[in-house]
Amino acid sequence: MEKADIVVIGAGVVGLAIAAKLSKANRSLYVIEKHNSFGQETSSRNSEVIHAGIYYPTGSLKAELCVCGNRLLYETCEKHNVPHKKIGKFIVATNDLEEEGLQKLFKKGHENGVKDLKFISKRELEKNEPNAKAKCALYSPSTGIIDAHSLMKYFEKKIRENKGEIAYNCEAAVISKLNDGYEITTKEITGETFQFKTKVLINCAGLNSDTIAQKAGIDIEKENYQLKYCKGQYFRVNNSKKCSLINSLIYPVPCEHITGLGVHATKDLSGSLRFGPDVTYVDRDNFDYEVDVSQKENFLNSALKFLPFLSIEDLTPDTAGIRPKLQGENESFRDFIINEESNKGFSGLINLIGIESPGLTAAISIARYVEGLVKKGL
Repeated sequence: MEKADIVVIGAGVVGLAIAAKLSKANRSLYVIEKHNSFGQETSSRNSEVIHAGIYYPTGSLKAELCVCGNRLLYETCEKHNVPHKKIGKFIVATNDLEEEGLQKLFKKGHENGVKDLKFISKRELEKNEPNAKAKCALYSPSTGIIDAHSLMKYFEKKIRENKGEIAYNCEAAVISKLNDGYEITTKEITGETFQFKTKVLINCAGLNSDTIAQKAGIDIEKENYQLKYCKGQYFRVNNSKKCSLINSLIYPVPCEHITGLGVHATKDLSGSLRFGPDVTYVDRDNFDYEVDVSQKENFLNSALKFLPFLSIEDLTPDTAGIRPKLQGENESFRDFIINEESNKGFSGLINLIGIESPGLTAAISIARYVEGLVKKGL
C-alpha cells in the first residue's frame, strides 16, 4: 500500500498554501482535490481583497493570522510577481451612529496590530474620493486587491517543484484511523478507488471540511464543528466611466456580528467595479451560484448611501459564492477552527473548519501555524 508523510484534503487557497509550505524533497506529500482544478469553490468566488485585520476580536485567530498574513502576502506577491495592488480602503460613516461604529473599529484595529489606520474628515475623504459621500471615514492604507487565481497557481507550482503530488478529480471517500496514522480510500472521477496510508492528515476541505472531519471519526455535533452555508452575491458596474469614479475600496460600517462586511465597492486589477457580497443563509443540500436579479435594487440602495452617482441601469449580475460559516444567522462571532486533534484521540489529524474571510489574506500565516502543529506530530 502506498504511504505518505502528509496528505492535504482540499486544493483551495489555504490547502495549497499549507501544502506549499510543508512540501519538501525528503517528505512525501499529497494533495487530494475532488474538482478538476484548484480553487473551484470559495477561493475563486470572493472579493479578492487583501484585508488589514481590523474587524475581528482581538486575540482571535482571525485577527492574528490576518494581520500577519497581510504582511506575508504582500511580501510573497512582490517576490514572486503575483498580480496585486495596495489601493487602500475607506470605511465610511454616513450618520452619527455609524461614526460611533468607526471609533470602535479604529480601537479594535489598533489593538489587533493594524497601526496605519487613520480617521479622516469629510473634506479629506472628498480629496481622495471626490465622488464618495460620507460624514467621515476610516482609512486603511494596507488593504489591497489580488489575483487569487495567480496566487493559487504560484502555490501549485511550488508544491510540484518541491516534489509534492496533487491529485485532481479525486475524492476522499473513506478515512480510517490506524495506530500510526490514517488509511484513506479515494474515489476518482472514473469510479476507480485507491487506498494509501498517511502519518498526518490535514483537512482543508472548505465547504465540506465538517464532513471530512466526521469521516475521520470526529463527532462534529459534540465538537460544534457543523458548518452553515452562507451565500454572497455580487453585481458589477457595467459603465466604464462610472467605474473610474472611485480609486479605492469603499466599505460601509459592518454589522455587529460580522456575518459579512456589508455590500461594499470593490475594484479589481483591471479597473472594474463591483458591489457585494450580501448575506443569505442557504440549505447546504440545495443551493446554487445564480445571482438573484430581483436583488439589484437592494444592492443599488446600499451603494447609493455612499456612492450617489450610480443608477439601476449601471448594475449587472456578476457572480456568487458560498461561505463556510460556523456561526448561524444572528449568532455571535465564531473563530477559525485550526486544531490538531490528539486530545480527542486522533493524533496526526489537523482540522481546518470555518475558514472563510479573511482566509485568503491569512493563507500564508495559516500555513505557518499549521506547520507548527505538524512539527509536533512528525
